[in-house]
Amino acid sequence: MGDADDDRASAGDPQTTASLHVRPDNPALTGCVGLGFRAALAESLLAASDDDAATVEFIEIAPENYLGVGGRRGRHLAMARARFPVVSHGLCGDFSGAAPVDDELLEALGGFLRDNGARWYSDHLCLTHIAGGESHDLLPLPYSEEAITRVAARVRLVGERLGLPIAVENVSAYLAPPTPEGAPVMDEASFINAVVDAADCRLLLDVNNVYVNAVNTSGPDEDPLQRARAVVDALPLHRVVQMHIAGHYVEARHPSGAPSLVIDTHGADVIDPVFGLLRHTLQAISAKGLTPPPVLLERDHNIPALPALLAEMRAIKAIVAEVFP
Repeated sequence: MGDADDDRASAGDPQTTASLHVRPDNPALTGCVGLGFRAALAESLLAASDDDAATVEFIEIAPENYLGVGGRRGRHLAMARARFPVVSHGLCGDFSGAAPVDDELLEALGGFLRDNGARWYSDHLCLTHIAGGESHDLLPLPYSEEAITRVAARVRLVGERLGLPIAVENVSAYLAPPTPEGAPVMDEASFINAVVDAADCRLLLDVNNVYVNAVNTSGPDEDPLQRARAVVDALPLHRVVQMHIAGHYVEARHPSGAPSLVIDTHGADVIDPVFGLLRHTLQAISAKGLTPPPVLLERDHNIPALPALLAEMRAIKAIVAEVFP
């Protein structure tokens, strides 16, 4: 963390806010490939050559990290905003509806999104508050009618307050979310379908999370990639506004050596099965006559030098170009 003068300077600093006006040229990003804008990457990305920067067709930020912030962090965002289209992906929306609505946060968030020309706002389809406290984890929701109703109400409310389309992101899970006693059993795809239908919202589809969940719920003789493909095929692909792809950590293995428990860390290279699931997802989108959504490479830990990330992005671009020539 930077010092007080560095990261907590007034957001009114003209160097910070000068470039944060609405950009009417903010593109739709169809089929584009982007990179998560992280503090550890900021300086190298901003110093990248034009050729390298051209690989990064947009960046994604967590807006809560920039609300009311000036100093170096604010200047980095202003510089990045002048060079790259920006997509915002939230952390504190609490779409589970378990916490009271934070009116001040929504007001500040709405202003920030408008100033940055946001086309939509996304957050996680998860539980973040328990018994009035912040868990600091993205916990999977129970697959229940009550959860669907609560999420739909909160998503609609946030969308109205922000004046933007809302997208929910499917999250990773390490145990099968519980089904309330006596309720019909619902699988992941059915739950996501029910939520986006009830909320009339978009979907941010994280293909790594689909794969992670498939591994964590597959038996030793099952093929998790086949299960992951089936989940993708059952999702409302017409509602996908953006996709995420990332790496994960193998925590445990079956006696055969196949992974039995994987953790969504965003701290490793994307593996071939996840690249394969991305290809399958794009093919399924193409088969429905839909346009390719933007795809974001997430890397939050063990961040390598920029050339390694650009190489992964070029691999993603090659898959997009293969499916949508």
